[in-house]
Amino acid sequence: MKEIVQQYLQENATGDLVSWKCQLEASHRFSLPLAKTEELILEARLLPTRYQRNRDTFSIEQQYKIFHSCVAVIGCGGLGGHIIESLARLGVGKIVAVDPDIFEEHNLNRQILSSIDFLGWSKVALAATRVADINPATTLIPVKAKLTAENGAELLQHADLAADALDSVTSRLELAEICAERNIPLVHGAIAGWFGQILTQYPGESTLQRLYENRSQSIGAEQKLGNPAFTPAVIAGIQVAEICKVLLGTGQTRSGTMISINLQDMEMEKIVI
Repeated sequence: MKEIVQQYLQENATGDLVSWKCQLEASHRFSLPLAKTEELILEARLLPTRYQRNRDTFSIEQQYKIFHSCVAVIGCGGLGGHIIESLARLGVGKIVAVDPDIFEEHNLNRQILSSIDFLGWSKVALAATRVADINPATTLIPVKAKLTAENGAELLQHADLAADALDSVTSRLELAEICAERNIPLVHGAIAGWFGQILTQYPGESTLQRLYENRSQSIGAEQKLGNPAFTPAVIAGIQVAEICKVLLGTGQTRSGTMISINLQDMEMEKIVI
C-alpha cells in the first residue's frame, strides 16, 4: 500500500511539491488519515506545497522530523495561542494543548484564538478548531485542565518538549519540575506590558528555578502591567524559534541564558543565570 500511495503522489506532484488538493485526494482514494498521507509524502522526499516557503530554511528530512515531533503547550492564552498557531503552520505533527479556562472579553485585545462570537468557549476546544482549519495534518489534543504535579506526567508522557505559556510563578515552577521528571526540555516565555523574556531549560538544568527563587508571589507581573497585542506575538515567535531549534538539534539555543526584551526602547539583553 505504501508504495502504491507514494507512486500516486509522485505522479501527481509538481516537481517535488504535493498540493493540498492532491494530498486530500490521496487520503480519500486510499482511506488514509491526512497525517498519514503527509508522512508518506515526506518519506517519499516530496514536500506538501504548504511548506514550500520552509524549504530554504529546513530540508525535507528536517520537515519530516518536525512532523514527527510532539509539543505540549501549557497555557492557551496570549502566548499559547500564538505558539499553537505557529507550530501548526510550521508542520509539527502533534500538539498537546493544556488550559482549564474559557475565553473572556478581556482576552480579545491580544489572544489570537479569541473572538467575540466564541466568548465563554473553552480555549483548548477553539485551539483544536483553529489547528484543524490551518493544518489538518497536525493533530491537536485538547486538555481542558490545569497542569499539576498529579496529572503532569500523564499529560506530558508523549511530549518531546514543553512550552511554558503560563501566567503564574507557581505554575511555571511546577511545570519545570514535571519536565525534569519527564526528562524533556522546557522553553519558557513570560510577558508584561512592553517587556518579555525567554529561556530554554534542558534536563538537568535549573535555570528557571534560579530565576524565580526569590519571587514568592504566585501571580506574574502581567497582572500588574497588563499586555498589549504585540508583546505576546513577539515573545511567542521567539519561543517557537527556540522550540524549532531544540527539536532539530540545530543552531544556538538559550540554555543557561535568558533573553530579556524591552519593546518600548527596542532593547534586547542576554542574561546568564
